[in-house]
Amino acid sequence: MNTDTSATVRSAGAGLQARIDDYWDRRARVYDEAQHRDGRDAVDRDLWGRVWSSALPPAPARVLDLGTGSGHAAFVLADLGYDVTGVDSSAGMLDIARARAEAAKGAPPTFVLGDAIDPPVDGGFDVVVSRYLMWTLREPLVALQRWRGLLRPGGVLAVVDSTWFDAGLEGSPSEFVDSYAAVMDDLPLATAHSIEATTELVTAAGFSDATSRPLTGVLDVDRRLGVAPGHRPRLQHLVRGTA
Repeated sequence: MNTDTSATVRSAGAGLQARIDDYWDRRARVYDEAQHRDGRDAVDRDLWGRVWSSALPPAPARVLDLGTGSGHAAFVLADLGYDVTGVDSSAGMLDIARARAEAAKGAPPTFVLGDAIDPPVDGGFDVVVSRYLMWTLREPLVALQRWRGLLRPGGVLAVVDSTWFDAGLEGSPSEFVDSYAAVMDDLPLATAHSIEATTELVTAAGFSDATSRPLTGVLDVDRRLGVAPGHRPRLQHLVRGTA
């Protein structure tokens, strides 16, 4: 690829990401309130604590939480004793995460503004995690390859996601449709019909022992307590690999 073409591709990627970030900046407060609504906080801390503990090495360990948003996974992991750095490209989301960190007890996560595809952090992490990020990535294979480079040898990748839009955007909130309809074709995993599409990319990126596990406990809780407005319960999976 020549220099002019490379610059065009980078510019297109930056424009796509800016459009995605604008949506999450505008929706940050509503999204965070849905994540922490009455009846879910205590249940989620226990539920997700067990999910992450089942896939990660024991604390303390250095964890990089990519696409951290308002810090859902980052705070659960910090409460478990991990040394957590969260990265997100939505300044609106990070404003909420940082405010919560200032009020937190113990050692809260550190939050960094940056693109999850190319995180602005040094390497040497024991773990890379993400929750609901993979489907949003414009270059998931490139991202996974870079994440592997941030892990020490033997480090763990653990990502949670689902096939959220395998049937398209029908039934999604109108504001989401307005923002994402024009970019879905540029997000390779957005309309995947199987979590195996993610598992295969993990292997292609050089991780060994890539596996996926259905999170039936999360689905049960979502069905019992409800999910965010405009969403419906979906079976989520934890995909794990080793650097």
